[in-house]
Amino acid sequence: MGPRYVRLLDEYPTGRRRLRILTMAVLASLICSYEGQIAPVVPLLLEDLDMTLATYGAISAVGAVAGAVAGIIGGRFTDKVGRVRLLIPLMMLTALCCFVMALVRTPDQFLAAKVTMSFIEGAAIACTAPLVRDFSPRMGRAQAFAFWTWGPVGANFLAAAIAGLTLPLFGNAWQSQLVIMGGVSLVLSIVIATNIAELSPALRAKIVQTEDSTVAVVDEERPALARTLFTHPTMWAHVVGIAFWLVLYLTLTLYGQTMLVQTFDMSTAQASAVMTVFWILDLVALVVAGRWSDRLQLRRPFALAGTIVGLGVLLFFVFLLGQPAVSLPALMVTGVVLGGVLGAAYAPWMANFSEDAENIDPRLQGTAWGMFSFLVKGMAVVVLLVVPHVVAATSWQFWMACTAGCMALFAVAICFFGGPWRRAATPQATNGTLVG
Repeated sequence: MGPRYVRLLDEYPTGRRRLRILTMAVLASLICSYEGQIAPVVPLLLEDLDMTLATYGAISAVGAVAGAVAGIIGGRFTDKVGRVRLLIPLMMLTALCCFVMALVRTPDQFLAAKVTMSFIEGAAIACTAPLVRDFSPRMGRAQAFAFWTWGPVGANFLAAAIAGLTLPLFGNAWQSQLVIMGGVSLVLSIVIATNIAELSPALRAKIVQTEDSTVAVVDEERPALARTLFTHPTMWAHVVGIAFWLVLYLTLTLYGQTMLVQTFDMSTAQASAVMTVFWILDLVALVVAGRWSDRLQLRRPFALAGTIVGLGVLLFFVFLLGQPAVSLPALMVTGVVLGGVLGAAYAPWMANFSEDAENIDPRLQGTAWGMFSFLVKGMAVVVLLVVPHVVAATSWQFWMACTAGCMALFAVAICFFGGPWRRAATPQATNGTLVG
């Protein structure tokens, strides 16, 4: 007998009911990413706490390490005890942490609050991707994960928009944003809790092709061991490959505007405009490519094509970084194309990763996505700590050339993923047993 907020389903939901639950899982991704998103108020925070930017960066890195560890733990536990059973209390705890962080008065207190929030948030986010998998049959898997990806990116826009509208109303007090953040997150956590559901362990053990057809069912007599995933070369190809891909993504996320300002002597507003068009087309391409990938039931060709084209655009950008003068329109066009092709590669990769993990054991989706969460946070720490030193010793052009090398290695890794290169005949539903 589970908690009252956990509605366990013994039959796979269809139609609007499934879409409503899937929407709640995507909304949970947005809220988990929004909680603790303090980038818009960092200048005010630094001044009020008398804290240097270097100190803030070190605290953020420690928080990222805590989130990475929590991702591994949360991913494994979500397989053992259930997604919703963990997700709802973790979301509410993170909302309460927002209120606590609004009370900090010293860098030491901020460190304690940041690490605590990052740990809880890291475990919560690790529950959301397995939920998306549970309620998205393979015929719609890439598009579902494309919308899930909107969570982390959309959180940046949500935090910035709310800060822009409300900071003047509260005398530019950074604490106001954390109070708003906690309130919004708490309310939406209740909304999610009343509308979401959980598949029974027996349903989670199935590989679902469409709402009404099952590809395979796991042999439930065989224990679901986490180490089973990583005895397969395919999963190691995914883990190593996406770690290389994240180097470019995190560089642009963490240092995009800084790189443009320092290299091209443009204003912060102009740099933000370039990065805005990058993210806008990236979001659109995620959904469009995901839809086509689902329609053709192909993953690797989309990921490889997007990566190769993206590598070409990235090399052109590296060339621009070495030029004495580059026009703003040229940078914006380059940014738009780069964002589009990266998005076109990413959504099919997420579906590919989920399906390859399913083929090994569909009961270990949480463990697989926990590893992914660990990689995102872990690589963020690497980028936060390494990039400033490399750029100081060389240049932004050199570092971006390094990211191009990492993209090339991701392209190589795609060749070792599972899944077909060509469209196969329409798959037939079976009730066969999956063997590992």
